[in-house]
Amino acid sequence: MKIFRRAIILLLFCTFFSEVNAQTTTPKLDIATLMQGDAFVGHLPDGAFWSIDGRAVYYHRKKDDNAYASLYRYDLETKNTMEVPESDYPYIPRNIVWNAERSQGAYLWQGNIYLVRQDSNKGQLAYQSTQRSGSLAWVDQGLTFTQNGNLYLLEQQPFALRQLTDFRSGTDPKTKKISAQKKWLKEDQLREFEILSAWDQRKKGKEAHLKATSVQALKPIYFGGASLYTVKASKDAKIIFYTTYTPAKATKTKMPKWVTASGYVEYGSYRSKVGDKQPTYRSYLYHVEEDTVVEINTATIEGIKDRPQYLKNYLQAGQEWQAEGEKEREVMIHEPVFSSDGKQAVVVIRSADNKDRWLMSLDLQNGTLSLLDRQHDDAWVGGPNISSWNGSRGALGWIDDEQVWFQSEKTGYSHLYTVNVTTKKIKALTKGDFEILEAELTQDKEAFFLLSNKKTPMEQHVYRMSVKGGKMEPLTQQSGGYSFTVSPDEKMLALRFSTANKPWELMLKPATAKSAMVAITHSTTPAFEAFEWRMPALKTFEARDGQQVYGRMFRPEEPNNKAVIFVHGAGYLQNVHSWWSAYFREYMFHNFLADQGYTVFHIDYRGSAGYGRDWRTGIYRHMGGKDLTDHEDAVKWLKQNYGIEKVGIYGGSYGGFMTLMAMFNAPALFDAGAAIRSVTDWAHYNHGYTSNILNTPAQDPKAYYDSSPIYFADGLQGPLLILHGMEDDNVQFQDVVRLNQKLIELGKENWQMALYPIEPHGFREANSWTDEYKRIFKLFEEHL
Repeated sequence: MKIFRRAIILLLFCTFFSEVNAQTTTPKLDIATLMQGDAFVGHLPDGAFWSIDGRAVYYHRKKDDNAYASLYRYDLETKNTMEVPESDYPYIPRNIVWNAERSQGAYLWQGNIYLVRQDSNKGQLAYQSTQRSGSLAWVDQGLTFTQNGNLYLLEQQPFALRQLTDFRSGTDPKTKKISAQKKWLKEDQLREFEILSAWDQRKKGKEAHLKATSVQALKPIYFGGASLYTVKASKDAKIIFYTTYTPAKATKTKMPKWVTASGYVEYGSYRSKVGDKQPTYRSYLYHVEEDTVVEINTATIEGIKDRPQYLKNYLQAGQEWQAEGEKEREVMIHEPVFSSDGKQAVVVIRSADNKDRWLMSLDLQNGTLSLLDRQHDDAWVGGPNISSWNGSRGALGWIDDEQVWFQSEKTGYSHLYTVNVTTKKIKALTKGDFEILEAELTQDKEAFFLLSNKKTPMEQHVYRMSVKGGKMEPLTQQSGGYSFTVSPDEKMLALRFSTANKPWELMLKPATAKSAMVAITHSTTPAFEAFEWRMPALKTFEARDGQQVYGRMFRPEEPNNKAVIFVHGAGYLQNVHSWWSAYFREYMFHNFLADQGYTVFHIDYRGSAGYGRDWRTGIYRHMGGKDLTDHEDAVKWLKQNYGIEKVGIYGGSYGGFMTLMAMFNAPALFDAGAAIRSVTDWAHYNHGYTSNILNTPAQDPKAYYDSSPIYFADGLQGPLLILHGMEDDNVQFQDVVRLNQKLIELGKENWQMALYPIEPHGFREANSWTDEYKRIFKLFEEHL
């Protein structure tokens, strides 16, 4: 009996000891810890660049909780890392713009210009001013840059600093008309009063003397009510391309800040709303020697008057469809890319309605345009490395003085092409059901370095491919995600790499197929590393229209037959993949939910990135259409295959919008929802994003009625939690206030709202994140 009791005591002691030990070595996840963000995970490296001699790699990483990132240097020979003194920052070349021979480069630091030689790792201050410089570019005579809305040339042999343009607002005083009455009165005064006539002659004589003895003045170019948008000189600096924009008189939104240092409510003026008037752009060529200006004529562009197809839906009875309108569509001409000999230029042109992108040759003498490639999309033109309306011109460059490379979605996936500017023959360099995400031409213009999801949409890899096309040689093998920076001699790669459960670190490897990666940073904290983070399982299921939908699943060891659906934001973004998620707090929260027994699932619904044009535009004219049914089909699949009984849904921004659409339109499938910073009415969102997908409210009202949750609020049944920052200048607080009023008028009671007075669209403070996710967890605990 005594032996038995001793055995029991020993067993209890060992059990207690093992439990204490387990708790010590494997702490439990808690929401407050997870929501500390980088302070818990670690400050990750970013912005890597090489020293000019290729012997060191620099990168940025925050130190502690500083608001700024510090600069670090890794030496390839000694394998040592050092923090760079702040006093050295200006003299470390980065984002270098090289001349054609790559013998000299230039870069900007805090608006000042620095020059650097190929045989030096240290920059030298070349031009300092209280006015910030920008847009560096090399021409035959030296370096051009912009400052205060004009173009300047920094010549080096002989040294000179010259202003190349004299752009001015307003109208030319010489063109102001003087009435016949005033003209007569002045002439009469000069005739009648000798002293006035003498003064007038002296003034004219002085002006003639100054003109004869001065350097030839620049011709002032007046913009009227417009402003300079972009300017660029030709290789010989004899022709200057420039674009002006005329601001639109659109109503700006006003937004208060409630918690301020002053103690008063402060108001800011922000964006206009979709469909409001937009700026207009005009482009010109200034011929310096001839002192003439030619406006680039867009009237001859193929399809410039085409009307969008969606307008067919609004034809009146008996009305015939007119494919061509009376007016030319507004366009934006991106700055030209000049051939190495300077004789030719190509431009990318985008239509303001987002339906067309043209690649055209630009005649530098008369400003005429010649079509090389037109990409049209009845939805909207987009995809990786493809130009936006008034942002990037997309991937584009010269291979030689005859061939230009570019990217297009013409096959349904963003691929690499070349076009001969003389014969206009187009050649596809890559093809297949995958996308080219980045492309960089080698210095000898014999090959490309590429980033692509060729292997699978879930992975990205770095490749090398001949400039003539053919085999894409993989330079990375390990499953995950990458970004790359090529060394100056193009023999090494600096890689930012991560997996689904391990954050981004900086790696080095030779730019060859079978070489191994070596990590040069270790950024995660011991607290983060104490947990075993789940590797989410990649899943696919068939949607109701037969399409395969990709998802990521967090499956608990002991399921409680409850599931949480997370909806990623941004619309055009990918979150089902094998690398560290931009939603890293949510990733950790999903680990926490799985520990509580919840199955967590999130999908790349229609409209997500990574799957080509048809997937990208699957939400055209109906957000909350196929993207919502993808989520409905995901729930049905979960119930059929995993015995799920109840389902909650949550997400932020577009994910918040989708949560509202799910709770209002499919209440039988979704038992509870948390909508974070959610769009409730697309007519109140911005123009740049919304007009791509839904056109404009006045012209396509059905798209807005079909896509906005506020029109479906009467369908709410299950409990809804709405969370929003009151300083959100993206999806503005007014959005949820309007929905609040709508729910009150509908007599709905099964909803609540949590407000965050100091938070913008992306929360900044850990305590706000913590409060938000504790409320979301409480919602699911109570109602699932």
